Amino acid sequence: MDNNRAFKWSCIIGILTSLCIICALISISIGATHISVAEIIKTILSDEQTPQSSIIFKIRLPRIILGFSVGGALSLSGVILQGVFRNPLVEPYTLGISGGASLGVCLAIVLKLTAVIGIIAFPLTGFTGALLTIFIVYSINAGKGVVNSQGMLLSGVMISFISSSIVMLLIALSTTEDLKSIIFWIMGSLDEPNDMLIYLSLATSIIGLCIAYFFSIQLNALSLGEEEAFNLGINTVRTKKILFVIASLLAGLSVSVTGIIGFVGLVIPHLMRMFTGSDHRILLITSFLGGGLFLVMCDTLARTIIAPLELPVGVITGIIGGSVFIYALNKRSINL
Repeated sequence: MDNNRAFKWSCIIGILTSLCIICALISISIGATHISVAEIIKTILSDEQTPQSSIIFKIRLPRIILGFSVGGALSLSGVILQGVFRNPLVEPYTLGISGGASLGVCLAIVLKLTAVIGIIAFPLTGFTGALLTIFIVYSINAGKGVVNSQGMLLSGVMISFISSSIVMLLIALSTTEDLKSIIFWIMGSLDEPNDMLIYLSLATSIIGLCIAYFFSIQLNALSLGEEEAFNLGINTVRTKKILFVIASLLAGLSVSVTGIIGFVGLVIPHLMRMFTGSDHRILLITSFLGGGLFLVMCDTLARTIIAPLELPVGVITGIIGGSVFIYALNKRSINL
C-alpha cells in the first residue's frame, strides 16, 4: 500500500471516528432531560452518584453502545454479502434471516415464553429462528461441496415470504396485548434492558470485524469474479462458506436483540463506496463505523423527534435509508 493511500484511509477513519464521538455526545446530551457536554464529561470523570449519572450510564449510554454495535454489525454483514454474491441489492435480510428471527420472537410472544425464561426469551428465540433459517438456506443450496449463490438468494427470499406469512397468521390470531408486542418488536428498538445482551452484541460485532478483515483480500478477489479469484489462488468455496457464516451470525444476533432494523446493511456500504472506493481493506472498517454512526443518529431522532413519545428506530432508518438509496441510485452511484 502506498503512503498516499494509507494517509487518505487514515484521514477517513479518523473523520468517521470523530463523527461517532460527536454523535454519541449529542445523543447523550439531548432528551427529556438536557445534559450539557461539560456536565457529561464531569459526570463520566466523577464517581459521584447523581441523577445525571443514572440517565447517562443506565439509559442513554447503553442505547448508544447497542446502536453502534448493531449498526456496525448490520453494515458489515451487508458489505460481506454484497462482496460474496457480487450483487449490490443483497443485504442481511435478503437471505430470510430477519424473517426467521421475527417468526421465532412472535412464537415466544404468543407462547408466553417470557413468563418461563424471562426477557432473554426474545433474543434467544429470535437468534434460534435466524440460525435455523441460515441452516435451511445453506443446506438447500450446498450440494457436492459447491454453494449455489443465486439459489441461496432465491431460497432466502422465499423463506422470508413464508416466515412473514406465518407471522401475519400469528398476528391475526393474537390478543391485543400480544399484537402490540409483536408489532413494536418488528419495527425495531434499541430499548434493551439486559446489559449482558448489549455487551455481547458489542463484543460480537468487533470480533466479526476483526475476522472479516482477515478476508479483505479474498473479498477483493471475489469482486472480480469466482474464476478470477480461483486463478489468483483463492479457495473460493471455503472462503464463501466462512464469510457467509460470519455475515449471517452478525445479522442474526443483531435482529434477535433489537428487532428488524432495515436499510442499514443495504445503504451504508454503498455510501462508503462512494467515498472510499471498493477496496475491502478500507470498506469493511468504514462501513462498520458508518453503520454505527447512522443507527445512533436515527435512534436519537426516534426518541426525541416527538418527545416524550418514542418512535421505533426501524421507522426512521426506513425513511432515511430508503430516501438516501433512491438518491444514490438516481445519481448512478449504484451499479445494478
